[in-house]
Amino acid sequence: MRSLFSFIYVLSLIGVFSSCNLRAKKNLSHTEVIADAVFDNHSYANVRQIRTTHLHLDLDVNFENQTIYGVARHTMQNYGTDTAIFDIKGLEIQKITLGNGKEKETDFIIGQWDKDSILGQPLLVTITSKTKYINIYYKTTSKTEALGWLNPELTTGKKYPFVYTQGQAILTRSWIPLQDSPANRITYSAKVKVPEDLMAVMSAENPTKRNDKGEYSFQMKQPIPCYLIALAVGNIAYKKLGANCGVYSEPELLGSSANEFSDLPRMIQTAEKLYGKYRWEQYDLLVLPYSFPFGGMENPRLTFVNPTVIAGDKSLVSVIAHELAHSWSGNLVTNRSWDDFWLNEGFTVYFENRIMEALYGKEIADILALIEFQELQDDLKEIGQSEHPEDTRLKLQLRGRDPDDGLTDIAYVKGAFFLKSLERDAGRERLDKFLNSYFKAFAFKTVSSETFIEYLDKNLLVPQKINFNTNEWVYQKGIPKNCFQIISPRFNEIQSLADRFAKGENIFKRKVKWIKIKGRKKKKKQVIQLTRDKHIAQEWQAFIRRLPNTISAEKLREIDNNLHFRTWTNSEIQYEWFIKGIRANYSDILPATERFLLKVGRRKYVAPIYKELAKTPKNLKWAREVFSKAGEHYHPVTKNTVQEMLYANGVK
Repeated sequence: MRSLFSFIYVLSLIGVFSSCNLRAKKNLSHTEVIADAVFDNHSYANVRQIRTTHLHLDLDVNFENQTIYGVARHTMQNYGTDTAIFDIKGLEIQKITLGNGKEKETDFIIGQWDKDSILGQPLLVTITSKTKYINIYYKTTSKTEALGWLNPELTTGKKYPFVYTQGQAILTRSWIPLQDSPANRITYSAKVKVPEDLMAVMSAENPTKRNDKGEYSFQMKQPIPCYLIALAVGNIAYKKLGANCGVYSEPELLGSSANEFSDLPRMIQTAEKLYGKYRWEQYDLLVLPYSFPFGGMENPRLTFVNPTVIAGDKSLVSVIAHELAHSWSGNLVTNRSWDDFWLNEGFTVYFENRIMEALYGKEIADILALIEFQELQDDLKEIGQSEHPEDTRLKLQLRGRDPDDGLTDIAYVKGAFFLKSLERDAGRERLDKFLNSYFKAFAFKTVSSETFIEYLDKNLLVPQKINFNTNEWVYQKGIPKNCFQIISPRFNEIQSLADRFAKGENIFKRKVKWIKIKGRKKKKKQVIQLTRDKHIAQEWQAFIRRLPNTISAEKLREIDNNLHFRTWTNSEIQYEWFIKGIRANYSDILPATERFLLKVGRRKYVAPIYKELAKTPKNLKWAREVFSKAGEHYHPVTKNTVQEMLYANGVK
């Protein structure tokens, strides 16, 4: 095993790279060599000098010591350099060889961790100007943040362990040594060895049945950014839902998953009618255990889904529409850097809303969009008062910062309303034609905000003589005055209902109405009472949000007695209700809140609940007790966020 050199020793060995054409400027230090190579603010990789075109992985997944042993075999396009730089984070590099078949060991240097341990470390490999094949032998460690290892008791079935990866934004480097920039799209293949009673699936061509050897082969023929390389291993079963789609999950969840996502074939057909042919052949879902930190992750061919999406009534399937839409915006056309993240997410939220409108009607789509716009208002206020108020721009400047800082509703919802506003001014037909041409022109490529703006001007705004304030939307803070406004009578009605209740009206009072039936002398008695089924889940979300923060616990108990929010299986309602209850000292919700926090690891839900609990000493103490039990099954993305909230500045 080749040892990891200290940074000081690295500097003494810089002569290894003295002929490196990255050091064309005389007497460059090791740090300057890296700086001169940087193409992406969040990657050390020198992709302008040498870049991976294809990656083959040989992986052995070991659950006993929660380690993946691997060989990353890079096929490179070398532009004449004698140094290749890769990104790593928390990996143990065992050796590096050059060649395909007949391999020869070569020297390498591992640089120091970046200041804030966000980027990880640069891995510099000695090669020749003609080197085409680089093989990196490595293993993951306890510092590998992309891996979620779950003991059997943390799965639904409770019998088998599970592991999954989460690479976005820059965590793939923590389980694979590679050039971890979204600007460099690659194809990949893999051979994966797992325990014989488990099955492996990846963001590639997948098996639908477990084999007896525990050996699986994968291919992703279309070039993708590295953050979309994904792996999951566990007791997994498959059910076909349509000609080119289906769902994987633990066997215990397969029936409910298939029922919840039965509209998936229709979603795919609707998306294709809007923005062109689905380019990835197969579209499957993988329902992961509850520790998964996101609602969904758009890994091509295999979207990872959090089981909190399974509400039992299809009320949260917009998440699936969102991840499907990523097959065009994000996967097919990708942001060049994490500063351009809105190009992935803003387009996807807009596309998701169009799918929901086509399937379920404009009224429903408008309510969904207004719920998101409320969340955008909250983010605008919070970010505006933060250390980086400039983050309310679409185009960000995240150099020296964690790219996760850009995963806010600014990218998602402000980006979507940019397109909604553009649709209003250009007309839906013209915008759809433009978006179709955009997805076709940049298919399997990466795009910056500047490239998009240039394409927008040339192909829509200038030819159609449309005057639109693109630069204000992209480069200035906040929401422009010409932002599209949604008018929804149903949304207004549910907010009015909340206002009336807060002012003391008994909205749950039974009313009797006599209705005259045509052709009959007698009238029919009809009892009218407000029940939960009178409105969709998103309307009830708006109802909860509209209730004043000063509302009493007694009032919340009255709502619970009639609408049973505390026990509803809709996770969006649950987390909103728990937060409202915590603010009102409504102690009835604490047992249900604890069960939720012990079960669910989705950051969107978990983080706001802990944040609210942390506001008072009594609740903070309770939150820490719950976290001490729940934290071990959270993914690092969630765990780190919560830990920061509960133990700010190291206070215990």
